[in-house]
Amino acid sequence: MKTLASEAGVSRNGLYTTYSHLKEEFGERRERLRRAGEITDPRDAQITRLKEEIARLRTRIGDRDSTIAELTAMKTMALSRLAAQHEEIVRHRSQLGSQGNIRPLRRAQEQPRTEM
Repeated sequence: MKTLASEAGVSRNGLYTTYSHLKEEFGERRERLRRAGEITDPRDAQITRLKEEIARLRTRIGDRDSTIAELTAMKTMALSRLAAQHEEIVRHRSQLGSQGNIRPLRRAQEQPRTEM
């Protein structure tokens, strides 16, 4: 009715009060066309559109869930590798410390000792 009133150039109130016979005739025509299948209910189109949007959103959620699972597995594997590497480094350091013929290297900022 809002569209009918704006197309006719009258207010909605004027359509309901002054031109009520046109409003009723328009409503009857619209209902006949709907029953004949020539006009679809706009709510049906909205329901279809919303169902399609829900399906797209579910697909996106599924994609994100699988990405999260992959990244979580990658994180777990990376942490496991880091822990293994750390243990290996600690083991090598302890082996180096037990051998008497290895001397630690001086750092660049340290001044070499002058022996006289």
